[in-house]
Amino acid sequence: MLADARLVAAKDLRLELRSRVVTNQVVPLALLILVLFAFALDPDRGLLGRVTAGLYWVAVLLATVLAVQRAFGVESPPGVRDALRLSGLEPVGIFLGKVAALGAQLLALEVVLGAGVVVLYGTELKGLGLLVVAALAATVALASAGSLYGALAAGTRVRETLLPLLFLPVTAPVLIAATQAWEGAIEGTPGEGWPWCGFLAAVAAVQTVVGALAFGPLLEDT
Repeated sequence: MLADARLVAAKDLRLELRSRVVTNQVVPLALLILVLFAFALDPDRGLLGRVTAGLYWVAVLLATVLAVQRAFGVESPPGVRDALRLSGLEPVGIFLGKVAALGAQLLALEVVLGAGVVVLYGTELKGLGLLVVAALAATVALASAGSLYGALAAGTRVRETLLPLLFLPVTAPVLIAATQAWEGAIEGTPGEGWPWCGFLAAVAAVQTVVGALAFGPLLEDT
């Protein structure tokens, strides 16, 4: 299973390195979202500083939708999913490989956006340990949910519009918890942020287990 996961993750990352869709499209769009927020709230710099965490994770969430669509869009041509099912790879391994590849791309995106809020919003990222732990837990949750619902939406003709409708409501708790954790770190009150990290870890575990169990039947049905 782990060997299969490594194969799938390596395949997805090689595709990204060759196409550079995340680098050339997803990351610039996420940065543009931050810039638009800065333009909208610039007259009130105090408000902009207070809502940095929320704006950051909204940008991450919207960019994740595009990254998931890309990850499963390359497998939408006829016969590709059939070949994946007949490859002999464990469905759980395929799912974990998808999660690992998507998670790696999201982490790179989050680093770039973190630099973006420092430059654009003048935010001082304090409580680095809390920020990193919250980001890792949120990334696992987003990547797991994205891999599951991306596979579900990819089997339909309306996958471009169906994916956001499925993905965004499910990941709303991740957005809330990650925002609260980051606010605790940025405002210098980490004691208020760490409980939200525990919640994020629980959500990530549940999303991963549910995705691992459902991915195989979902792959067969779609």
